[in-house]
Amino acid sequence: MSFSNNPNIFTVSRLNAEVRLLLENEMGIVWLVGEISNFSAPVSGHWYLTLKDSRAQVKCAMFRGNNRHVTFKPQNGNQVLVKARLSLYEPRGDYQLIIESMQAEGDGKLQQQFEALKLKLAAEGLFAQSSKQPLPEHPKRVGIITSKTGAALFDILDVLKRRDPSLPVIIYPTMVQGDEAAISIAQAIGCANSRNECDVLIVGRGGGSLEDLWCFNNEMVARTIASSQIPIISAVGHEIDVTIADFVADVRAATPSAAAELVSRDNSHKAQALSTKQNKLISAMRYYLSEQKHHINAFTHRVERQHPRYRLQQQSQQLDDLESRLMSAIQRLINHQRQQVEKIQHRMELHSPIKRMASQKAQLLGLEQKLLDAMDRKLLNARHQLAISAEKLDTVSPLATLQRGYSITKTAQKIVTHTSDVKTGDTIITRLVDGEIQSIVK
Repeated sequence: MSFSNNPNIFTVSRLNAEVRLLLENEMGIVWLVGEISNFSAPVSGHWYLTLKDSRAQVKCAMFRGNNRHVTFKPQNGNQVLVKARLSLYEPRGDYQLIIESMQAEGDGKLQQQFEALKLKLAAEGLFAQSSKQPLPEHPKRVGIITSKTGAALFDILDVLKRRDPSLPVIIYPTMVQGDEAAISIAQAIGCANSRNECDVLIVGRGGGSLEDLWCFNNEMVARTIASSQIPIISAVGHEIDVTIADFVADVRAATPSAAAELVSRDNSHKAQALSTKQNKLISAMRYYLSEQKHHINAFTHRVERQHPRYRLQQQSQQLDDLESRLMSAIQRLINHQRQQVEKIQHRMELHSPIKRMASQKAQLLGLEQKLLDAMDRKLLNARHQLAISAEKLDTVSPLATLQRGYSITKTAQKIVTHTSDVKTGDTIITRLVDGEIQSIVK
């Protein structure tokens, strides 16, 4: 009986294809944090890795079209935040993540929190242009909410002194960095509103890293700015720095100095008004473009899921898998052949005349050593006998007699043994152990 024509019975290939589409269509994009392990980068340029935590792991692939945008070199043990879509590698039936972006865990978490809060506040309408307050055309008093020792305050005061020295300024000092900065900023805005002594407020600080500016991405600060009865200009960081405070404020200035120019009067007040409207338009356009970008990304993702590139990525991954298996098979074959060669070499060495010659040479060396040892013993015995004979000879030697205190007296012709052997006036020589003495007989 054939089951192939029964639509209710799946083949393995059809099952994997259906599961892949189900995963990709239902799950969509996910954010995932984990530790990298089993990282590999074959010649194709794609990356393959495993993301794990203390209890589980998941296989991942990141194709070279995406991994070229990663600003660091991943290594085993790195903690990362990834944006990925869930998929299935059909040939093996393994479910996996196709990573689209990767960030180091610290920066990635902050960026993720930023995007989440941005979407939340935008959905509540806090960024809408209709909720923005217009700046007063001729402010009577300006409030500055920033650090009393920061460069931003001095930049603002310098610009105001140059453009409109008569404009009164009230400074509400606050912390602009650290864990307690958000509460301090919100309290300063609340204080300025309760005192109601300014026409416009400048809230900001100088440039810095994402962590340095993080207090201006705080939800409490954002809601405090949005509820302010006094128009607020956000002047945080440099022109390239963007914070949640910029979206919520009535006007965003590129720098603290630019904010001071917006509120100060001079001969170019009409240009300032135009610049204010331009900034409002820019803020509105940024918000609009941000929203459009979000929609475009959603549409792009839907279109990309049907793009041939995904099929090519699947085939490319399969090719890398086959290449890895081929290299493993070749390596196993090489290892097997190497073992066979080593066995043959071992058998040849067992029957090699070189080995027998080496054994006989070792025996010859042993015999030679025995001969040398016997000769050494013979010489040692001869030296011992010679020493004994020398000692016996020494005991009867005249020199030994001299050592005991005796002496030998002689004339030029003979040794003196009797007094009759010399006469008065003869020169005699007395030999002692350590030398000779010449004497004249009297």
